[in-house]
Amino acid sequence: MTRVAAIDCGTNSIRLLVADVPTQGPHSDLLRRMEVVRLGEGVDATGRLAPRAIERTRAVLAEYTAQARELGATAVRMVATSASRDAANRADFEDMVVATLGQPPDVVAGDEEARLSFLGATASLDAAVAAHGQPAPQPPYLVVDIGGGSTEFVLGDATGVRAACSVDIGCVRLTERHLHGDPPTADQIQRAESDIRAALADVVAVVPVREAATLVGLAGSVTTVAALALRLPAYDPLAIHGSRIPVAGVRSVTAGLLTATRSRRAAEPVMHPGRVDVIGAGALVLRVVMDAFALDDVVVSEHDILDGIALSLVRG
Repeated sequence: MTRVAAIDCGTNSIRLLVADVPTQGPHSDLLRRMEVVRLGEGVDATGRLAPRAIERTRAVLAEYTAQARELGATAVRMVATSASRDAANRADFEDMVVATLGQPPDVVAGDEEARLSFLGATASLDAAVAAHGQPAPQPPYLVVDIGGGSTEFVLGDATGVRAACSVDIGCVRLTERHLHGDPPTADQIQRAESDIRAALADVVAVVPVREAATLVGLAGSVTTVAALALRLPAYDPLAIHGSRIPVAGVRSVTAGLLTATRSRRAAEPVMHPGRVDVIGAGALVLRVVMDAFALDDVVVSEHDILDGIALSLVRG
């Protein structure tokens, strides 16, 4: 058993997992944290990370570093994804991480991001679904990880990843490009949907999505949609992890989010404050994916790239 610290720094949030990871079998969480720092604020328009966004990230990373040390993590890996890959001043971010964490981040390419997401999402999926009294999901799995700057599509099974593709249709990026109204206008929503559908054409050129038997949805946009579809009185990871949401439920939640004002979205008891302004775009990505690929339901996983990072420190 190895105690590890995994840090996932995306476009919207930075997350920490400290866990005990065996060479086989499930890992045991000691600490999970998530803070919205919006590292990718403005990157789509400027191509650069804003100094204030780097500073927000530094402040939280300093807390994570101290907590990992206090809990005795012997191995640490920080993975940075879409916003860092895209930024012309990526070196400024990397220098900050070295000064704060004591080691550089892994600014991973899309295929490595996809591999880690798939590993984290599928490692405990059967047990999570069984906890809801449902039969085990059938492979091949299409794992869809909707992030702030990009969305990863990964097809695979127990033998590993068969094909993967990363496209720039994250919830922050789409919101900054298109969804400016409160609520967004029908024209803004249509332009965002057109962006998503254009990206899906790139996905199907690389990933044989029609072979998938099960859609597995990851990350905060998907888990928030699930919480709303399940009508939870408060955000409950145990109720969400392994749940199965039909496409009709996804359509209904998405329509509600895109026609709601910011204040109405913020009033939802399951809504994280850092997702209020981007959740409509994230839900739209999920809905368009399910419609475009004729997928009847989505199995929702609370485990994702963060868990994959932790597992990779022990299992490679």
